[in-house]
Amino acid sequence: MGLDQFLGGTQTILLISSICGVVAFFATFVSMPRLIDKLKEAKIVGKDLHKLEKPIVAEMGGIGILFGFTIGMFIGIYIFPSLKFQLIITLLVILLVGLVGMVDDIVELSSKEKLFLLWLAGIPLIWIAPPGVDIIYIIFIPIAVSIASNLTNMLAGLNGIESGLGSIAMVSLTASCIIMGKYDVSIITMAMLGALLAFLFYNRHPSRVFPGDVGTLIIGATIAAVAFIGRVKIIAFVVLLPNIIDSFLKFYSAGVLERQKHAPTEVRDDGRLSVPPEGFNSLIRSILKRPMKEKNVVIIVWIIGIIFGAIGIILAYILPLESF
Repeated sequence: MGLDQFLGGTQTILLISSICGVVAFFATFVSMPRLIDKLKEAKIVGKDLHKLEKPIVAEMGGIGILFGFTIGMFIGIYIFPSLKFQLIITLLVILLVGLVGMVDDIVELSSKEKLFLLWLAGIPLIWIAPPGVDIIYIIFIPIAVSIASNLTNMLAGLNGIESGLGSIAMVSLTASCIIMGKYDVSIITMAMLGALLAFLFYNRHPSRVFPGDVGTLIIGATIAAVAFIGRVKIIAFVVLLPNIIDSFLKFYSAGVLERQKHAPTEVRDDGRLSVPPEGFNSLIRSILKRPMKEKNVVIIVWIIGIIFGAIGIILAYILPLESF
């Protein structure tokens, strides 16, 4: 009898998922101070452009998220051998996406290169597709990983915005999966939630560390993985709507590749953010119709994320399981 068979039961799975989340939290929380110091020593830093004094902040802190998530997932893999295959495949995909993020942080990949590499990173998810699905469904899985990863990478740049939105998404997905009886997926969402919450402690305003692409890309990849493994694609889509709206505004106003040529958000003498008279549109810039402090903008974006996250949870009660 395997350890997972000995344990068994819904309550036990939820308890172990919580333990995975707690372990991921502490693994990330404890490792971050040392990681921040090492990143600064290696000159992997950037300016916080949304502050008057433009402080130097460590970059690529998402490595800490990846570390905590990996430790949390190993707990689930060890305790539940029956879930080993899907958990290992999920972990492999997140690690590969994180690797793409690291490369992008270091050498700055083109949009096409990043999309292609993220598509390759999502291919292992094909091996845990539900039985009997058609070829279109299978082909779409790595495409969804690439798209979702880019979506969470685009709505970024303010202290705590990415890790906060990611945490909200994981709470919504965890609650939705529990409501629908998909308890095994909660190991994945809780492990990522724990790592993100620990990282948010260092990433919140004023940030001591930025996630980098390695941190932002893995959030979207996790959402995509949970969407297909847990068959909660509609809920995952709703949870990602703040990111989808943001990307739509950017593409509509500036196209796919021309956004970087526009003037960046400005910092006024009083520390409030404002947008230049001309430039691309985005969710953040839509909020900044009048000058506002950075942390207030982030809170508004979080509230938008909470609203869509709540809608996702409501859908878990309303929609039939077959629709997922």
